[in-house]
Amino acid sequence: MERVRLFDKTFRTFIPNREIESAIDKVAERINADFNGCEDIPVLLCVLNGSILFTAELMKRLTFNCEIVSTKLSSYVGTESTGKVRQVMGLTADITGRRVIIVEDIVDSGNTILELKRILAEKGASQTYICTMLLKPEACRKDLRLDYVAMEIPNDFIVGFGLDYNEIGRNLKDIYILDQEAGQ
Repeated sequence: MERVRLFDKTFRTFIPNREIESAIDKVAERINADFNGCEDIPVLLCVLNGSILFTAELMKRLTFNCEIVSTKLSSYVGTESTGKVRQVMGLTADITGRRVIIVEDIVDSGNTILELKRILAEKGASQTYICTMLLKPEACRKDLRLDYVAMEIPNDFIVGFGLDYNEIGRNLKDIYILDQEAGQ
């Protein structure tokens, strides 16, 4: 089991890259089945910074034409959600009348997704779909319909494959969990 040190915390391997890639393959198959033969060009909305890697890997597997748009929202400080979502960067393109697939790294409280759905409705999206790499069912207390979930995980703090601890650790190819044995 590999361990990494990020600032004052030690993390251990939780989900190896091969399992992440396999889960992305499966979720891409489901999206391809649903959008097969579509005549419009759906938008993949990459929620920065966490979903960059997931969006890139997912997009490589999609077999229909799509456009990528980005936005950035924030609700975390350190290892804790603040419970307040703020938009750090607006949408990078007009999505009026477009079908939008929100590509999120993780859904825990559900606050970010609800705020994003509100913003997209306000900006005129015709339909929104939610695709998340990770879901923490224990943490999600909102009434949300998630269209595509690659993996469900326990309500623990994780880093890697786009997820960070105070902006570092995103580049790790595996997903790591806080190592309780290391006294964290």
